Amino acid sequence: MFSSMVNITAQERGHVMKLSICTISFRHHLYSMDQIAHFAKTQGFQGIELWGIHAKNLADERHYGADWLSSYGLEASMLSDYLPLDAPVSEMMAETERLSSLAKRWGTNKIRTFVGKKGSSDTSKKERDALIVRLKMLCDYLESEGQHLLVETHPNTLTDNLSSTMQLLEETNHASLRVNFDVLHIWESGTNPIVAMKQLRPYISHYHFKNIASRTQLGVFSPNNVYAAAGSREGMVPLFEGAVDYSEFLAEVVSTMEVDASLEWFGANVKSVLAHDSQEVKKALQLVQI
Repeated sequence: MFSSMVNITAQERGHVMKLSICTISFRHHLYSMDQIAHFAKTQGFQGIELWGIHAKNLADERHYGADWLSSYGLEASMLSDYLPLDAPVSEMMAETERLSSLAKRWGTNKIRTFVGKKGSSDTSKKERDALIVRLKMLCDYLESEGQHLLVETHPNTLTDNLSSTMQLLEETNHASLRVNFDVLHIWESGTNPIVAMKQLRPYISHYHFKNIASRTQLGVFSPNNVYAAAGSREGMVPLFEGAVDYSEFLAEVVSTMEVDASLEWFGANVKSVLAHDSQEVKKALQLVQI
């Protein structure tokens, strides 16, 4: 995913928000990396969250990487992929090594993945234990490369709610395991995102920001729909026009920590919405009395 990072400083306390756009937002568009980087730069963003398949497809284009991004005044905030935790170990590790190498090329130490393919309540103890063993293997390898594995809070995975996410962190018990905190999906689980953020804060290395008009429309974000070119986009709304209160959340999170976050937009009018939301985030943070 492409992330446009707006550098926002809360001066009195020195807290900083880096806001990114995701290349996944451009998954159905004929924009080149050069065009996206130019857009990010002109809109005052600081970086890009690179979707794994995009990084892989650019692998043979040797001039693309951290130095190239730096020429735009940008950085890669995260490499977002879906590591095959259920594949044979040799295949899983080969894919992890490939992504690790690509992450180094792009200058990020964060690799995002999902854990499992069904919800925590539908996962047996045996299945959960097997996934934890795999996570430890990935974390051991990435730690040796100076990198972190970020598990995303997401429906139909082991991190589909706060308690299971906390349990997973405790079971894995690895310094390289971190959290990509998806605000909307935490809210979807029925937990106040601020409450969850405070509990998970020691483990959070990145945030995803997106919103929905109504809880009844959350199905629009299911992978089978959201990755389909002809999928519905009904209910996807700009960040401050939906059911999740981002003004309240941003005020709380920026007052407590430095924040790396991505605007994760899956709807139409991608450039105009990202540009608008980044400006609205700036305005919201300017109103925070820090």
